[in-house]
Amino acid sequence: MSNGAPVPFELRRDRSALIVVDMQNDFVRVGAPLEVPDARETIEVNQELLAWFRERRRPVVFTRFVAGPEPTLMWKWSEVIAPPTCCCWPGFMRSYADVEGERECIAVIDELEPRPGEHQVDKYGYNGFHRTRLTDLLNAGNVDTVLISGTVTQICVEDTVRGAFHEGFQAAVVADAVSSYAPELHRASLQTLAMKYGRVVNAQDALAEMA
Repeated sequence: MSNGAPVPFELRRDRSALIVVDMQNDFVRVGAPLEVPDARETIEVNQELLAWFRERRRPVVFTRFVAGPEPTLMWKWSEVIAPPTCCCWPGFMRSYADVEGERECIAVIDELEPRPGEHQVDKYGYNGFHRTRLTDLLNAGNVDTVLISGTVTQICVEDTVRGAFHEGFQAAVVADAVSSYAPELHRASLQTLAMKYGRVVNAQDALAEMA
C-alpha cells in the first residue's frame, strides 16, 4: 500500500507488538449502542493476527474504551454514553442480537477474548497512549514497532496511531483489520496516516514481511 514510495521502516518480528483497538461488545455486536457493522467483517483477520503473535510469543495488547459514571467532554459527542444506555460503562451488562445471554459492555468480544497474561489497557478517550500505561508496557517488551488493528478507523484507531508516533513507536495500520461506519472517512484516515504517521499494510503482507 505504499504506491511505490520508499518503505519508511521494516516490520521486524523480534521488535513488534500487536495492539487491538476497542473490539468491544458495545462496538462490534449486533444492535450495540455504538455499533460498527463492518467491525464484524474484520474478526477473522484479527484472529489470524492474534494467532501469529501468540504462536511467536510476541506482545499483544487490547485497548478498551471506558466511560461513566460521571459526565465528561466525551458525553457531548456520544450521547449513548449517558444513562439510560450507559454505553461502555464498566460492569454494565447488555444483551445483543447475535449472541445468547448478557455480556459486559466494555469487554472484548468473545471471538477475540484476551488470554491470561495479555494486557488490556483501559482508556477514557480515543488515544490508547493518552494517560495510560501502554508506552511502559511496550518499552518493557523491547518493542519499537506496533501493528494496529480494531475500530473505529478515523477515531480511536487513528488517534492511537498518532499517539504511537508521538511516543516514538513505528506504527503500521493493518488495513483489512480495521473498520468504520463511514467508508469515506475510513479511506481518508488511512491516506492521512500513510502520509505522515506510519505504514498502511494488509495483514498477509505484514505477516509475510515478519516471517
